[in-house]
Amino acid sequence: MTIALYPGTFDPITNGHLDIARRASALFTKLIIAVYATPAKNILFSVEERVKMAEEAIRGWPNVDVQAYTGLTVDFAHQRGAQVVVRGLRGGADFDYEFDMALMNKKIAPEIEAIYLMTSLDYLYISGSRIKEVAELGRTVSDLVPPHVVTALKKRFAIPQGNLNNSVRETPL
Repeated sequence: MTIALYPGTFDPITNGHLDIARRASALFTKLIIAVYATPAKNILFSVEERVKMAEEAIRGWPNVDVQAYTGLTVDFAHQRGAQVVVRGLRGGADFDYEFDMALMNKKIAPEIEAIYLMTSLDYLYISGSRIKEVAELGRTVSDLVPPHVVTALKKRFAIPQGNLNNSVRETPL
């Protein structure tokens, strides 16, 4: 049985994340979406909210679980019996960051393999940071995230119900 860990902040979970998770779940016996609780970046949603959004997004996926964690990813992988860490790559900047992280993880935990899945073309430009920026400005994100995430973004940014789906929010000059 091969257990894989798919770590990230998932703030919020996007269709790009779900594409990587879906493809990874077909490769491994069990996939754990590992939501990092204390990232060194500005987050919009609490770890509990991020876990809940991820759980709702993968509901019905029999071999996928969502868990929050703190500390080093490789330590969490050991705690969960994972032999593989799965990451998605969108482009060159992702590669440079992931390469550096993979080397450090290999130094700390040489028995854990890193597997990289190229992001599908439909999701190359999607990032949680970009989603939050676009949503806060009232533009559509409904084709980039699951419907329940659209609802959560609307609530967080206090956007009237119809506005985030297909129109621009008017702002005073």
